[in-house]
Amino acid sequence: MQKVTGIIAEFNPFHNGHKLLLDAAGDDRIKVIVMSGNWMQRGEPAFVDKWTRTEMALANGADLVVELPLMSALQGADFFATGAVNILHQLGVDEILFGSESDGMNYQRISDIYAKKSSEMQAFMEELPELMSYPLKAEKAWKHFAGVEFDGNTPNHILGLAYAKAVSGTEIKLRTVLRQTGYNETELSGLIASATAIRQNFSEASAFVPADTWNLLKSSPKRSWDDFWELLRYKVTVSSRLTNVYQVNEELSVRIKKYIKTANNLQELIEQVYTKRYTKGHIRRLLTYILLDIPKSCPLPESIHVLGFTVRGQKILARARENEVSLTTKIGQYPWDFLTQRADEVYRLGNPEIPEQTYSRKPIIWN
Repeated sequence: MQKVTGIIAEFNPFHNGHKLLLDAAGDDRIKVIVMSGNWMQRGEPAFVDKWTRTEMALANGADLVVELPLMSALQGADFFATGAVNILHQLGVDEILFGSESDGMNYQRISDIYAKKSSEMQAFMEELPELMSYPLKAEKAWKHFAGVEFDGNTPNHILGLAYAKAVSGTEIKLRTVLRQTGYNETELSGLIASATAIRQNFSEASAFVPADTWNLLKSSPKRSWDDFWELLRYKVTVSSRLTNVYQVNEELSVRIKKYIKTANNLQELIEQVYTKRYTKGHIRRLLTYILLDIPKSCPLPESIHVLGFTVRGQKILARARENEVSLTTKIGQYPWDFLTQRADEVYRLGNPEIPEQTYSRKPIIWN
């Protein structure tokens, strides 16, 4: 069988930079995408739904698209990477390709260091001050053990380090392409713009999206946090115990309950709640957990949900079945993943134009 490249993505939305990443994998390789569903890692609803984004990916070179379950997709870098890499490992990829802001960084060397030093790194982080945020602890550990420096302005590089940890102990190799834009750039310029810039300047963004997907993107119902703000306010207001929600402790519960009364939108609430210990990204995810009513205990599904495939992608599915990998291609009476499916239902609230996301939906077959 041909070599298989794995790509971990959100495609929120799919744009020219994503097309370049798929092209960089090479025509000789089968391209398997693990893609977040309708809720993104940083704690926000997808700009357009997962089926639309799957179709865009298949139209631009992807061979197989499978869904990253909610409780892997809606996590910090380490859990996000671990969940995605586990799926790609089950599907038999031999490399993971990703974009990084760090030109020339040898992530394979970093993975090898982690394989040897993981216990020491964990012990090192545990000795750091309790009030220090987890990302800052991780930054200090990587600098101490691998000589790697980074900050919050290089999210793809941070994910790259998480991928390096996740693939350690496997045969999966890491390959990168240089990211052409900043993650949070808001201006449209050049040939490639960030997903953030495209979302914020959508009416002017046609040149930054592959031509054959622009009409699909333009005609699809859009979602943003503004659509869910009043629902979040309601849930926080009526909840007697926010601490029943995943990762919400008593301190954060008190702060959220206090500031929900004065905040006018999500960003104002985040600015009021976050501290040095709890980053803005962490608070955004917590508020999404509250919105989606995520419980303290939330196991991942054992089966892989298939969103779409080509003829070449079908070969990967056939091999996975031969290796007794559990695949879900249609969700009916029995759930694939209760939390992901419920989150899909919340995603559709208030907008009847968004089609059914779960029940009886079959994978998109791209010829």
